[in-house]
Amino acid sequence: MNKIIKIKQIRSSIGIKPSHKLTLICLGLGNINKIVKIKNTKSINGMIKLIYYMINIEG
Repeated sequence: MNKIIKIKQIRSSIGIKPSHKLTLICLGLGNINKIVKIKNTKSINGMIKLIYYMINIEG
């Protein structure tokens, strides 16, 4: 069973790699302090590991 997690963007996307910016958009983020609720799957975990320095994870 997949758990729902909340992801919050805490850093701006200005000046980062284009692939990291696309990952933010795929997760539904794009603005600072935006929060999305998403199922925790293997593909989502891979995206989180790529941009760990820009986000905060709850639950």
